[in-house]
Amino acid sequence: MDFQIRPAQIQDLEQILNIYNAEILNGTATWNDKQKSLNDFHDWFKDLTLQQFPFFVAEDLESKCIAGYADYSSFRQITGFKYTVEHSVFIDPDFNRRGVGKALMLKLIDHAKQHHIHVMVAAIDHGNKASIVLHDKLGFKQTGYMPQVGQKFGQWRDLVLMQLILD
Repeated sequence: MDFQIRPAQIQDLEQILNIYNAEILNGTATWNDKQKSLNDFHDWFKDLTLQQFPFFVAEDLESKCIAGYADYSSFRQITGFKYTVEHSVFIDPDFNRRGVGKALMLKLIDHAKQHHIHVMVAAIDHGNKASIVLHDKLGFKQTGYMPQVGQKFGQWRDLVLMQLILD
């Protein structure tokens, strides 16, 4: 692999923002329909840091471009869920199908185990077959299917819930 997985830094946020905003405009990995600002991402970065949640990037060693990023944070804001997290992974389309998503997922899983997280949850658009297959290969099991719970591009979207029990 020609990538380095490392903690995200402030100077990465502009590239991370570009990856996310491109997905808002063109994809269904997020159902947000309004682009985010750099200030939004600075606030998010600060919030993850304060709560000691991980935020990793995959940096292409040759170009020094951010090929993708991953994080996890609270699944729900209720104390009974404190050992359950929901994660997200976003890959720059130029780096699809090169193992970036898998490498970031393995890093998140390792981090979660080290920090005594019990369950990782993935909420995936039903049309994102590559993500569903990857999660399945990493041991996640589908635990829910929620028809028409969201909208993107004027269409109702179904949500696949998958989880990995870590201990």
